[in-house]
Amino acid sequence: MARKYMLQQRAKRQEETRQRIIEAAVFLHQTVGGANASISAIAELAGVERLTVYRHFPDERALAIACTSHYQALNPPPDPKPWQSIEDAEQRLRTGLREIYAFHRRTEPMSLHALHDMEEKPMLREVLAPSFAYWEQVRDLLASAWETQDATCSARIHAAIGHAISFQTWRSLVREQGLEDAEAIELMARMLRCLCY
Repeated sequence: MARKYMLQQRAKRQEETRQRIIEAAVFLHQTVGGANASISAIAELAGVERLTVYRHFPDERALAIACTSHYQALNPPPDPKPWQSIEDAEQRLRTGLREIYAFHRRTEPMSLHALHDMEEKPMLREVLAPSFAYWEQVRDLLASAWETQDATCSARIHAAIGHAISFQTWRSLVREQGLEDAEAIELMARMLRCLCY
């Protein structure tokens, strides 16, 4: 019985250590970027040795997957399912963009670093593939409300909505051009309206 208790305590300590490493890595990825978050810095912040980090995460990909899962659990993207019940295309777009832009605002520091880090660490594109797939599904759901039989118009609608929901678009309109989220949403809605009418 004592041995079982000791094994449980050891497993608990290992899980706590693993969690501290993940939280340290997420903090550094969000503040200095993954490209600048060395294993030494992660270990120091987590209060462990470098070897301990490698014991839990044998390579950079394993650590990136754990960090991404942890961060996304704390910062889930908007759930687009309720938007399907909104039949009016423009209203569906506005509703979606309100939630999407609030998400971009909340996750801005991490998103900025992730964009930069993907250039230096191509492996991150693979790790973030589920996120890219999510944004494609969001684009398709919002575009499905803009009924058209014209293939060219449909392609333009998909492209315009893909542009509208992008973090880079939000950042450009809000941070660089000085618009409020509501003004950016209005601009994107008018852009779509011009494509279809």
